[in-house]
Amino acid sequence: MSENLCYTDAYARQTEAVVVEVDPEAHAVLLDRTVFYPGGGGQPADTGQLVGDAGGSWRVTGAKKRGDDVWHTVAEDEELPTVDTRVMAELDWERRHRLMRTHSALHVLCGVVWRDHQSSVTGGNMEPLSGRMDFEFETMSGELVGEIERRVNEEIAADREIRVKVLPRDEAFAIPDLVRTKINLLPEGITEVRTIEIVGLDLQADGGTHVAHTGEIGRVRVTGYESKGRVNKRIRIEVAD
Repeated sequence: MSENLCYTDAYARQTEAVVVEVDPEAHAVLLDRTVFYPGGGGQPADTGQLVGDAGGSWRVTGAKKRGDDVWHTVAEDEELPTVDTRVMAELDWERRHRLMRTHSALHVLCGVVWRDHQSSVTGGNMEPLSGRMDFEFETMSGELVGEIERRVNEEIAADREIRVKVLPRDEAFAIPDLVRTKINLLPEGITEVRTIEIVGLDLQADGGTHVAHTGEIGRVRVTGYESKGRVNKRIRIEVAD
């Protein structure tokens, strides 16, 4: 299993690594360790580059998890590095940090909606500095969405700490409302659960990368809302400095 620093330190921008396997068909390489988030939970995979110790560099256009390993997709117009090549795996940090801000903003949104309306999440997705989240709401109005936006920005301005923990399965599932999605997306048989806590607001299972305090998010603006079904409403947001 390759080591991935992103799960314990979202601010790790690079790491020394060695190519341990090559997949020409997928045009991808496996490293012994990495900082690349492989995508999941609505958060896109990281991009960046591999810089060889002996020269040369390779653009990483994405990453994907296979079992416990993270495979790095290399740009199609570049030859793959060979096994045992020593590289520095480097993130496109500006893009990653924007995704961290956006992911944390969506968790603040989720926390506010759950606290004030007890509405479960039915879906979500994000790009750097924009995202959407679907909730169980029978009705939604501009007035309601404006109030949600105001309360989200109050929580961001409170600069709440965001903590990452890995808990034993039994301890994690003893926490009420740990899974906020309508459908439990956690795989069966897992022995540990990674949690994200916005101290004083929200605690839920999550595998993505986040900023350390809500104040780092910036400011959230709701850009629209729409009905996606009888009891399914979508809220779209943008994140700004």
